[in-house]
Amino acid sequence: MAQQTGPARLRVLIASSGSAETKAVTDAAAAWATATGNTAEVIPAQDLQQQLGQAFAGGSPPDVFYVDAARFADYAGLGALEPYAEHLPRAADFYDSLRSAFTRDGRFYCAPKDFATLALEINEGLWRQAGLTEADVPRDWDGLRATAVRLRAAGFTPLVLGDAFDRIGAFMVQSGGWLVSPDGRRAIADSPQNLRALRYVQDLLRSGLADYPKQVDAGWAGEAFGRGVAAMTVEGNWIKGALAKDYPGVEYTVHELPVGPAGPGTLLSTTCWGIAARSRFKAQAVSFVEAMTAADQQLAFADAYGVMPSLRSARDRYLRRFPADAAFLAGADHARGPVNAPRVSRVLADFDSRLQDLAAASPAAMLARLQRNLTAVLPG
Repeated sequence: MAQQTGPARLRVLIASSGSAETKAVTDAAAAWATATGNTAEVIPAQDLQQQLGQAFAGGSPPDVFYVDAARFADYAGLGALEPYAEHLPRAADFYDSLRSAFTRDGRFYCAPKDFATLALEINEGLWRQAGLTEADVPRDWDGLRATAVRLRAAGFTPLVLGDAFDRIGAFMVQSGGWLVSPDGRRAIADSPQNLRALRYVQDLLRSGLADYPKQVDAGWAGEAFGRGVAAMTVEGNWIKGALAKDYPGVEYTVHELPVGPAGPGTLLSTTCWGIAARSRFKAQAVSFVEAMTAADQQLAFADAYGVMPSLRSARDRYLRRFPADAAFLAGADHARGPVNAPRVSRVLADFDSRLQDLAAASPAAMLARLQRNLTAVLPG
């Protein structure tokens, strides 16, 4: 498609977390427009995936749009994304884990706008009631189990853990496992490392040392933690806003996840600034993304709606403003993003349904099924 020079009118489609994010992005877009002589219309999506699908099918996608890492491979595989990020002046400044989340066939496609990681949250009130101190914070799998035993003996539910891969998968990373090869072409789910991880979580569930949210009548683990039902949980930094809003009286601390047999590991969620391959204003769109991902702008977004900057160079400034987030930010160095392969969403949904019965099921059979399902959709 022929590119147009001069002033551009960009359409920017976002999946907003709420009014604070919408205002922050709209204000930043207006500042960029004023500085460059362009215009930018920020459109909060009602259903981002549906609206993007319709726009691509109709041949008129927005110029810039949010791309969730879990859907990145689908869009990249269709040729819908412009692979511009590898040419950005600050391309090397993005965390390696975030670059990997948006890299396909060796090409870094789109600039990560921010990210979140999983960490271990501890209810300090219940912790003290159980006679535990800072020295008892679990540092590895053995420590997590031992601490859970003491919490259970004190009459508390030790750990409430989400019943899906996007939480349990962290144990797979800590065990040295994963679901697909680095190039996203081969299934590697049926591995001894993944089996070890699932058996560990299964032991916690069977021993009464961990529960799923539904077992304690909670909609998600953060609710159980906020209600004081769980002494520990594993959630991302989104839990801060949820607790502040719904359970402001909870006293809690955040720690890095316990180390597994293969070392530290956590999961991340992230979104990039996608640019449509069919956009007529690619140069202006790249300029827009450069402005949105500048360190000062990312820190302004952090202040506005609580996200972590995707640039290493913003790390120290962020921690000075939000020192309690140190454990979340530390996870960037050893986190794994969503499975970077197209057409895996249904496969993972099936795996999630199996994980709900992990306490009674065969982990080996679950992984064998996952291996077959992944193999059927991956290019091999």
